[in-house]
Amino acid sequence: MRFLLIRMAICAGALVAVALDAGAQATLPKMIKIVVPFSPGASNDVIARAIAAPLSKRLDIPVIVENKAGAAGVIGADAVAKSPHDGSVLLMTSSTFLTAAATQPQLPYDAVASFAPVAMIGQGPLLLAVSASTPFKSPADLLSAARVKPGSLTYGSAGVGSVGHLATELLNDAAKVQMTHVPYKGAANAVVDLAAGRIDVMVSSYSTLAPLMKTGKVRALAVTSTKAHAAFADLPPLAASVPGFSIDIWVGVFAPAGTSVSLIERLNREINDISASTELATILEPDGTVAVAMTPSALASRVKEELAQWKQIATDHKIVAE
Repeated sequence: MRFLLIRMAICAGALVAVALDAGAQATLPKMIKIVVPFSPGASNDVIARAIAAPLSKRLDIPVIVENKAGAAGVIGADAVAKSPHDGSVLLMTSSTFLTAAATQPQLPYDAVASFAPVAMIGQGPLLLAVSASTPFKSPADLLSAARVKPGSLTYGSAGVGSVGHLATELLNDAAKVQMTHVPYKGAANAVVDLAAGRIDVMVSSYSTLAPLMKTGKVRALAVTSTKAHAAFADLPPLAASVPGFSIDIWVGVFAPAGTSVSLIERLNREINDISASTELATILEPDGTVAVAMTPSALASRVKEELAQWKQIATDHKIVAE
């Protein structure tokens, strides 16, 4: 009798193991929609479309891209947060996802609890740039002038609560200077005034600054990454003048909270491989973005750390997005 009970227990355990193994297999949806919370043609949109085709081929299911722009990415993110958690709807977003969460107190979702991080696609630095009409040739020149006359230098951004706004306030704090914020409706408007000399400074992406850098009306002084960046070999890291200063903006993929771990792990593997491909590198590199393979748990930690940082800046400077 005892032998029979032991055999029954072993068989039962084997059946449980088989069931668990079967449950661990990722069940793919019939189709995946990647929601980009920005306008068609924006960098996130271009990256999403470059990833959709190879992801579709790898998974053998249709993968489409849908733009849901508005409210600094909030409208699209909210749509994904409220979608079925079966992997059929994903969010491709950027660092704006966290700056919006830090500066908009009435979001319809929780940036951490409402989403399951899937994969980091890539990251890259912002550039510290000045109007060519200023005498500043290095970060040290700029910061010295800012210390001599606190508040006299002006910096532009895409708007209150934008990445450029928070990044420059972080620089103000780290360098112990005070530059005055001039918010615009979009980074493109700000960089035009930077080129015209109506504002002095801007921390922004290369793609925003590049057209007027090429005409010589805007001068880049540094990258915001901790170390020198291969895409901007002639620019020093801002950390050389402001020890410890580091900002990298990123693009990543998220699923609604509750999506199965096995499906997220499958998507993570596929997206990591696509991100590391030569084909995607040609799209990422012009803006200085470099592919980064990151596990879902590592991305979750990154999100929590950066959100805490941006919330602290927003709190310290009483920044509430308009």
